[in-house]
Amino acid sequence: MKTFNGRVVVSGTVTGQALVSHGGFNTLASFQRALMFGDKKATCGDQNNPDLYGKKMAGKVLCLPKTIGSTTGGLVLYCTCAMGRQPACMLFSEPIDSLAAAGAVLADVWLDDCSMPVVDSLGQEFLDYVKEGMTITVKPDGVVEVD
Repeated sequence: MKTFNGRVVVSGTVTGQALVSHGGFNTLASFQRALMFGDKKATCGDQNNPDLYGKKMAGKVLCLPKTIGSTTGGLVLYCTCAMGRQPACMLFSEPIDSLAAAGAVLADVWLDDCSMPVVDSLGQEFLDYVKEGMTITVKPDGVVEVD
């Protein structure tokens, strides 16, 4: 097991399987099917992300460097949580952008039955180490354990 320490954006505890993107994560393109067409498994629809395209994101530990794309990113994350189609958590190797942070924090504050811990600033070593399918445990203090 390897341990990484990051900055807590949304606190929580979760254990799940890793889903890894080495490129920027386009929130709208990735979750469009889940939000518009009823895809409850949140299959990634971003054709420009070969790491994630066509993979189920709901309930997975989403490991990524950063988000990219339009200013709708925060709203998309909030809506994904409101619909119960969110990842188990989001882990960023880089500092999170303000739009994604706003969506995650608002979902945590405004939604009663939604849990999506978010930790950022885990470093490039984290993203280089973690592989799809690895078991990851996130602790409320920003400690991330990768088995």
